[in-house]
Amino acid sequence: MRRFIRFTAWSVLVLVAISSLLIAFKPDLTSRTRERTTVAEGSFYLPSPKIKGLMTVEEAISRRRSIREYADEPLTLSQLSQVLWAAQGITNEEWKLRAAPSAGATYPFEIYVVVSRVDGLKPGIYKYDPYSNSLTIVRTGDFMNELGSAALDQEWVKRAAVDLVLVAFYERTTQVYGDRGQYIDHGTLGYISFGFMSLAMISGAFLLLLKRYKHLVLLLHLFSSLAAYISMLLTIWIVR
Repeated sequence: MRRFIRFTAWSVLVLVAISSLLIAFKPDLTSRTRERTTVAEGSFYLPSPKIKGLMTVEEAISRRRSIREYADEPLTLSQLSQVLWAAQGITNEEWKLRAAPSAGATYPFEIYVVVSRVDGLKPGIYKYDPYSNSLTIVRTGDFMNELGSAALDQEWVKRAAVDLVLVAFYERTTQVYGDRGQYIDHGTLGYISFGFMSLAMISGAFLLLLKRYKHLVLLLHLFSSLAAYISMLLTIWIVR
C-alpha cells in the first residue's frame, strides 16, 4: 500500500513538473501576432469588414457572370477591405486563422493591391496585411498601363479600378510538406478565389480572374525581385 501511495505521489509531482515546463516554454503565439497588428510607417488601417451582408452566398453564386462592360466609378475603401478580408482576412483572433484555409497554417500567399481609382487612396502599389487589416505603400504612381502590358495588353487590366496580384511563397509550405506543398497550395488558391469573387459580387463590384500574363515582368514591377511566384491576377470594377 505504501508503495502505491509513494508511486502515486511521485507521479503527481512529475506531471506537475512537466505541465509547468510546457507552460514555461510554450511558444507565445499571441504576443508574436500581436506585434504584427501595429501598422508601420507608411501603412494605414482599412475599415473593419462586415460579417453580415445584404446578399447571401447562394445569391452571389447565382448572379456570377463574365462581364466586359464596366463603369469608371471608383471603389470605396469599405468595398476593397471587404474583398481583401474575404480572401485572406483574419477570422479567428485567438489563433490568427484566415478566411481561406491553408495546410499547416503556412499561409504562402500574399496580396498586392494595384490602385487606380479608390476613394481616399492615391494610385500606387500596396501590400495587404491580414493581421492588422491594413495596407502598406510599396510604390506610388499609376502602374495600370505597365500591368496591362504585362497581362498581354488586356484592356480591362489597364482600365480597372483595382488590380489584385496574388503572390505565392511556396517555400513556406514545401519546407513542411516537401515538393507536394505546391500542389496543396493550389487547393488553397481555389478557396481564396471563391472568397474574392463572392464578396466582390456581394459588395457591389465585379472581379475578373486572369491567367494570361508575363510572370517575370509582373514580379519586376512589384518587387524588383524574382524571389516569389505570381499565382493570380484579378481586376475589380464597379458594374454598370
